[in-house]
Amino acid sequence: MGNHMRTQKSRFYWTIVAAAAASVMGCAPQQQAPAQVAIPDALAPKRWVDVTATLDPATTPIYEGDAPMKFEFLKDLRKGDAVTLSKYSLGAHSGTHIDAPMHFVRDGAPIDRVPLEPLMGPARVIDIPDAVQAIDAAELNRHQWRDAQRVIFRTRSSVRGWMVSSNFHRDFAYIAPDAAQLLADAGVQLVGIDYISAEQFGAPPRTHRILLGRGIPIVEGLSLEAVRAGDYDLIVLPIKIAEHEAAPARAVLRKRIP
Repeated sequence: MGNHMRTQKSRFYWTIVAAAAASVMGCAPQQQAPAQVAIPDALAPKRWVDVTATLDPATTPIYEGDAPMKFEFLKDLRKGDAVTLSKYSLGAHSGTHIDAPMHFVRDGAPIDRVPLEPLMGPARVIDIPDAVQAIDAAELNRHQWRDAQRVIFRTRSSVRGWMVSSNFHRDFAYIAPDAAQLLADAGVQLVGIDYISAEQFGAPPRTHRILLGRGIPIVEGLSLEAVRAGDYDLIVLPIKIAEHEAAPARAVLRKRIP
């Protein structure tokens, strides 16, 4: 049998099948499409989530006494200029940023010499209750943290949306020195928190000195409003600025699936 005849018979066969299927569907009662089932967070497809606070003077908090943010257009295509050109003015500790050892350690490494390895890899997000302001050793030990390489605290700041409010709140949750000591002694490679300081407002910088003294970078100002507690892959990379103590950074998380 020639190819032409086989093709015609194949088309005729599938035409009959399609007609029969349409007839059955026409006689059968109409059924609604099944409702979509929410995918549990642990089973959601792997995707990167941006946990960087957007730098915007209207919505980004500034630590009391720190440099204000100012962004302006020197030239603007929308106003008839031949190019759009901007100028940025902001403090090193604006929004999501990384503190390098130089911040509080004499002769400590500046931000451009912080090793990349602590800034990329497995991280655990720990959910701290809204009522807790001091993350001390007792509070830390209420959570499973000891096998984590990097520890990030999601606190009242995320619950209350403080990283998207230009008002500075003094009563943010902070890491107490005894908890910082536990983290440092356990060999944690990086510590992060969701407000613009890990230290109690107005307190001596003991937490910073403990962590930075061990070469542990501190990520502050993370935007964790939409993030759940759990294990993630983390990438957080600061702007490479020579010989300074901190720099704004871009941070992303991706859920780790067992």
